[in-house]
Amino acid sequence: MRVRQILLAATTASIMAFAMTPASAQTLRYANQGDLKSLDPDTLNETTTHAHLGQVYEGLVARDKDLKIVPALAESWETPEPTRWRFHLRKNIKFQNGDPFTADDVVFSADRVRAKGSNLQTRIDADVKVVKVDDYTVDFVLTKPNPILNSQWDTWYIMDKKWCEENNAVAPTPASATSPSYASLHANGTGPFMIESHQPGVKTVFKPNPNWWRKPEHNLKEIVFTPIASDATRVAALLSGEVDIIEPVPIQDISRVDASPNAQVLKGPELRTIFLGFDQTRDELLYSNVKGKNPFKDVRVREAFYKAIDIDLIKNRVMRGLSTPSALMIAPQLFALSKDFTRPKFDPVEAKKLLTEAGYPDGFEVTMDCPNDRYVNDAAICQAVVGMLARIGVKIDLLAQPKAQYFAKILKPGGYQTSFYMLGWTPGTLDSHNVMYDIMGCRDDPKSPRGETNLGGYCNKDFDALTDKVLQETDTDKRNQLIKQAFEIANKDYAYIPLHQQALAWGVSKKLKVVQRADNQVLPYWMTKQE
Repeated sequence: MRVRQILLAATTASIMAFAMTPASAQTLRYANQGDLKSLDPDTLNETTTHAHLGQVYEGLVARDKDLKIVPALAESWETPEPTRWRFHLRKNIKFQNGDPFTADDVVFSADRVRAKGSNLQTRIDADVKVVKVDDYTVDFVLTKPNPILNSQWDTWYIMDKKWCEENNAVAPTPASATSPSYASLHANGTGPFMIESHQPGVKTVFKPNPNWWRKPEHNLKEIVFTPIASDATRVAALLSGEVDIIEPVPIQDISRVDASPNAQVLKGPELRTIFLGFDQTRDELLYSNVKGKNPFKDVRVREAFYKAIDIDLIKNRVMRGLSTPSALMIAPQLFALSKDFTRPKFDPVEAKKLLTEAGYPDGFEVTMDCPNDRYVNDAAICQAVVGMLARIGVKIDLLAQPKAQYFAKILKPGGYQTSFYMLGWTPGTLDSHNVMYDIMGCRDDPKSPRGETNLGGYCNKDFDALTDKVLQETDTDKRNQLIKQAFEIANKDYAYIPLHQQALAWGVSKKLKVVQRADNQVLPYWMTKQE
């Protein structure tokens, strides 16, 4: 086994960022294990990035503290016919540079989010026509009904058309871009905060937007975000009071933080599912010693990998009990019939037998892509999987790296350059359809965003047919049965290896009041800090 791991340690520049920040009771200092690489809201479909940029940009809709869809830049909407949604925009809203917000910005942003290089193309299907009715009314004309059209638009952020045109930022910035664009280094939204400075990998400073159209619920004068990849450094900064909030708290440090006089850990269930996936598309894997064929196209190989994973060991030793093993690609809170599914039993003997039947009695070698600064204990989970697969003769070359490089490599803009990988997913709609369409749908139609984050290219047309029925079915019981049928197909195919839902663990100063949502977005516009 060869383990290649690229670690992003806390740099001198990051540490200096604290020292240079003036003390203030209303300055919020926030540290996360990952970086904010780009300010372009269409670059990366990832929860932490959405949360960062949601301080500056806004969507037509938002989610409230209980994750319910509420009006934002659109004050109301209706469906005058099943295939037409009409949105009425708020008037007298200005972008942070003073430009007025109008329907032109919505039409522009709809085109931009669907353009080549965007990682959020599933927000609006390619065949949806976006029509300006007047300066404050926009129609979305569909080819078929979609009763949950706007359910993930809280993270489809509206950009200023004029500003983008003036700054050569009409096209989205791909995650794989080797040089920054103007939009990746600057921001101009309508939201509660403005970017004062942005140094990727070092520090990002936010200041309140004095012209925000809503009444602020925070008392902050400044937000200083600093990425700190080192768990020990991040926890030490919290305990010393250098930072006010960190995410995540390493599992092994939760009791120490809770015992401290200055901070505590806010814990709760998260809706994100952590899973493993395989390249099932290429005739030959990009990163394997098997030449001329793809082992993962054989369901017996995928089943062998699944049965070689000891999920209880991962829960008890790696996650220290703070995870919920899953038999599905969606959290049980989001699908009423989750209880009808169980995981296949851990059985390395059967797994070895399946590999032999598939023609790999001695196993094979393959590279596994994994982040080391995105999910709770992500690299440790991957290392545990490496050891488990070694028991059945599979040799894993583990490539664990910071999320910026990891996502740039494995996602669509990077060409899905992976053979075997870990990923986490919180459905933006908080609904099974999102997982079925984005993660599990066939990506064989270049004109459709279906399967945009289906990195391995799993494809079952019967599954897709059920997905389409799920979208249009309004009867809850019938809809749940359709979802169940689809998940039964995928499980029989061993399309993925769902692992677990991780637990939320935010380290928070006792001087800070926060709102913790189950989608794990850290949102300072709901935070207040005491003297």
